[in-house]
Order: sequence, then C-alpha cells, then structure tokens
Amino acid sequence: MGNATNAPGPSILVTDAGNLSGKLLVAVCIAALGGFLFGYDSAIINGTVDAIREGFDLGPALLCFTVSCALLGAALGAWYAGLCAQRYGRVRTMLIAAGLLAVSSLGSGIAFGVWDLIAWRFVGGVGVGFASVIAPAYIAEVAPARLRGRLGTVQQMALVTGIFLALLAGATIAAAAGGAAEDWLGVAAWRWMFLTELAPAALYGLLALRLPESPRFLVERRDEAGARDTLRRIVGITEQRELDAKITEIRETVSLEHRQRFRDLLGGRFGFKLIVWTGIILSVLQQFVGINVIFYYSTTLWRSVGFAESDSFLISVITSVTNIIATVIAISLVDVLGRKRLLLIGSVLMTVSLSVMAFAFTNAQTVNGEVVLPDQWGVIALVAANTFVVGFGASWGPLVWLLLGEMFPNRFRALALGIGGAAQWVANFLVTVTFPALSDASLALTYGLYAVFALISVFVVWFMVRETKGVELEHMLS
Repeated sequence: MGNATNAPGPSILVTDAGNLSGKLLVAVCIAALGGFLFGYDSAIINGTVDAIREGFDLGPALLCFTVSCALLGAALGAWYAGLCAQRYGRVRTMLIAAGLLAVSSLGSGIAFGVWDLIAWRFVGGVGVGFASVIAPAYIAEVAPARLRGRLGTVQQMALVTGIFLALLAGATIAAAAGGAAEDWLGVAAWRWMFLTELAPAALYGLLALRLPESPRFLVERRDEAGARDTLRRIVGITEQRELDAKITEIRETVSLEHRQRFRDLLGGRFGFKLIVWTGIILSVLQQFVGINVIFYYSTTLWRSVGFAESDSFLISVITSVTNIIATVIAISLVDVLGRKRLLLIGSVLMTVSLSVMAFAFTNAQTVNGEVVLPDQWGVIALVAANTFVVGFGASWGPLVWLLLGEMFPNRFRALALGIGGAAQWVANFLVTVTFPALSDASLALTYGLYAVFALISVFVVWFMVRETKGVELEHMLS
C-alpha cells in the first residue's frame, strides 16, 4: 500500500499547524481519562476472581463468563460509540461512558448474586467500549499532526496507569482484609475493589463537561465559528490565514450533505474498504497475541506456577509497572521512528518472547492437580512474560489505538473506529474465554499459538500498514 502522504490533498494544504499549549495538554489528559478507566475497569476484576468463585460457588464455565462478560459489553459499546460520536459529538459520548462506568462500579460493589453481577459488569463493559473508542478519536482530532503520535499515546499511558492502580488497589485492599474474600470494614474486600472505580468515573464525567467539541465534528455540523474557536484556543492555530485554510481542509474532507452511514465503509473486494479491513485486522491481532491473559488471569496464573497469593499480586503490579515503562518508550519513539517501524520491532520482540514462554511451559509438571514450573523455568517464564509486555507496551499496545484514531479519512472516521474497536473487544473476549480450556490442555501450546499470531503480525504490518507520522487527518487515504 502507498504512503499516506501521497494522497491527493484538498486545494489548500496546511501542515505543521498548531502548538503544544497548556490548554491542549489539559484537553488531551481529560480525554485520556477514558483510557484510564478502560484500563482500571479491565484490571480490577483480576483480584476478585478467586473470591467471586468462592463467594458465589461458581464452576469454571460460569466464572469465565463472569470475568469476560464485560468484553461483550465493550464490543457493543465500541460499535455504538462510533455512532454516538458521529451523531451527538465526542464530548457527549465521553459523558455517556463516565455515567455507565460509575453505575457499573456501584452495581458490581453491591451485587446480590452472580447474575446481577454479570449484568453490572456488562454495563461497565459498554462504558469501557465507549471510553476506548472516544479517547483516541478526540485526541487525534485536536492534536497537531507533528505532535499526534506523542499526544495519542497519552491515552495508552493513562490506560496502563489505570491497570497499575487497579492492581495496586486490589493488592492493598486484599492485604488489609487478609484476602479478597474476607471482610474489610464490614464489606467483602472484592466489593471494595469494584467500588474504587466510582471516584475516577465521576471525575471523568465532571472534567469532560469542560472540554470543547472536536473541530472536525463542529465543521461537519456547520458550526465553523465553534470550530475556529477550538482551533484557536486549544490547537493553537492563531493566524487568520492558517485558520481559514484549516477550516477549508476540514470542510473538503467531511460530509456536509449526510451523516456518516455504514455503507460509507463498503466498497472493497471483500465488503469493507481495504483501510477498514486493515483497522479490523490490526485490532484482532493486538488481542490474539494474548496480552490480556497476562492481566486478566495473571494472579491466578502465577499462583498455578508456584507463587503464593501475595507474591502473585506483587508480580502483577510489577508487570503493570513494566507496561508503564514500555509506554514511556513508545511516547519517546513514535514520532521519531514512525508507527510502522515501531510496530515491526514490537512484533519481532513479541514473537521471540512468546516462543520462549511456550518452550518454558514444555517443562511444566503437574503437582497435586496444579501446573508447576520446576527450578529455573518459572523465572524464565516470568522474564519472558515481562519482555513480552515491554514489546507489546512499546508498540502494539499504544500504536493500534493511535492508528485507529488517525488512519481513517474524516468522512467515516468515527464509524470505522467503532468497527475496529468492536472487533478488538470481540477478539479480546475470544482470547479470554478460550484461555482456560487451552491452558488446561497445554500452556506450551497456548503460548505457542499466541507466538504464531505475533509472527503473522509482522507480515500484516509490512504489507498493509501505511506510515501516518506527520500526516494531517485531512490527507488520509481511504
């Protein structure tokens, strides 16, 4: 596929417009709170799994569905987030996400039985789906092209920070109560874990009320005065000539005659346009390398290979800190190396580390019905897992969401991002629900399978991904 910079642009070209101001950084950080809640909600379940199983006397299948039902909600939320963002705006979509996550936190914390817990987790999943889609969309649409990579990865930094704080909160509460199933201040510790999400969800909603709407959405709604104001105050385009040129660019690449429709995504040999398929395949592969197994089942997984519960929580927290460090690497390199090169490096590193994990688990033994890695193999698997997190966190973790927010043309960006996000959550669900069965059969086979998908990702990036570094959103090919 050709480079995006070869696209025929509009009649007036504006490049390198905008500055990194305090107002822009604040707007990006507020939008990125959606990523924080995305990570927090996804990881807070980690410390509750064993307590929920014991408290509600759940079998493996129902426990797995309880853990993973939020992912189905997220797929639904991601799809409707694209529709909502296109119809009602980016900021209102953030408010919906905040409300859903707050309600889910409260409901999950006071759940009376497993089925209403599943319902509340599903609602939270819808909120996560909304947050996961709207954060990269909004940031891409307010960030100057030369800064979009760094600012876009702020959402991933918020996400991994959310994962870290969720794991830390879970470990702290469990330690204070003497276990996730024990009472703390008269309430089961696992319930407190869910309730901790209420505060950041409320804060997200309150701060989102202060955000200006995306200039692309405003132009599409024929509010050019509002778009000019956002471009001037937030994006930092102050010269009248540049403002006029940017408004003209946006106007020529959005649809003023009709709202974005599903059929705008169609037109390729296999239904969707090729650029839409690229987004879907990137989203699926991001999950099929097995990253969320590390976070959803890390505590239980490491207990199964010989670590105590307290050690398992610590390992999970260390893994999330490693993810944060990797995201800092991504922020530093994304606008230097570019998206494509960084994705390729990450794909190679993931392939190697997953292959080492697979080989380590060929040495696993079963002791009293549980899998144990003897001698040095547990340490090797742990090092490989964290190397995998570095490879993923410095590349595929932030860059796929960044690309989804910037790679599509203005006229159907919101809908295509919703499709890509929904595909990602469905893939996440499939990985999560199949992991227990696969791991029971063979952990070596499981990680070997993830290594194969990591290898496939090398070829997908090489042949399908365009470089978007420094390219204005108005110049993206369809």
